[in-house]
Amino acid sequence: MKNPASLLQAAACAACIALASPAHAQFGNILRQLPGNIAIPGVTSAGPAAANSGDVYQLLQQSVESIDEPKEIEIGRQLAAVLLGSKPLHPDAALQRYVNRLGRWISLHSDRPQLPWTFGVLDDPGFNAFAAPGGYVFVTKGLVDSVDEAELAGILAHEITHVTEKHHLRALSAKARSGLATQLIASQLRNNVGGVISAQMLALGKNLYSSGLDQADEFASDRQGVALAARAGFDPYGLPAVLQQLRTAAPDNPLFSLTLSTHPPAQQRLEQLEVAMGNRLDAHTGKPSVTIPQRVRMR
Repeated sequence: MKNPASLLQAAACAACIALASPAHAQFGNILRQLPGNIAIPGVTSAGPAAANSGDVYQLLQQSVESIDEPKEIEIGRQLAAVLLGSKPLHPDAALQRYVNRLGRWISLHSDRPQLPWTFGVLDDPGFNAFAAPGGYVFVTKGLVDSVDEAELAGILAHEITHVTEKHHLRALSAKARSGLATQLIASQLRNNVGGVISAQMLALGKNLYSSGLDQADEFASDRQGVALAARAGFDPYGLPAVLQQLRTAAPDNPLFSLTLSTHPPAQQRLEQLEVAMGNRLDAHTGKPSVTIPQRVRMR
């Protein structure tokens, strides 16, 4: 079994891939052409590079508008390390390549295709997905095992929208300005990720992922996510299908508990999507279902 940290290798830029949406039948060939290795410069499963960890927290105490793109990426890199410190990457290199290629293809159709987008699968049986500023997106192995390709595309599009709209960045900035990190530091000092993230950033990151974003941000990412998935050539009803799974999940099921506690009720999300979508995206439906194992076996 490979060390998850060995999966963090440099990958070529995907920006040279054409932005026109593919026909669904052609996506398999396009998928083979996209670079698939995960590239998180300075971050491993043990933690990120130590540079500027204190400066990052100081940035977050300022307005979001004062944080330029390189600084946003640095903030995201540190939050990615918080996630990787909690759950390592899954050791299946073929699965990691597939999810990274799929995510990068969808991100090229977003409002910020120039970000150094990075996607990965966490070795966690739960059903969840996470994003961090600057283009970092992770899904759990339990989620991947429970969905097909269109459904995974809908989830990734939802998380990509969180990044392009800077939802996490704004939430972190609000928490930093409120002094929340100072209240949380004492309980976090004994559990630093690799000893290289500032206590403030560690506290803010853990609080953010355990409490979730504002409901308005989740509803907005649902609406924009289905449109983004359609632009990338996928069935826009993939995300609603995932929400149907969440709607029927038992609240006390530990595999779904974090997702259910950090997001609006699935029924509310479905109702809002029904109003937003109407029949406007129906022309993009009806594509054949493709399972993830089928894609991963592609060579």
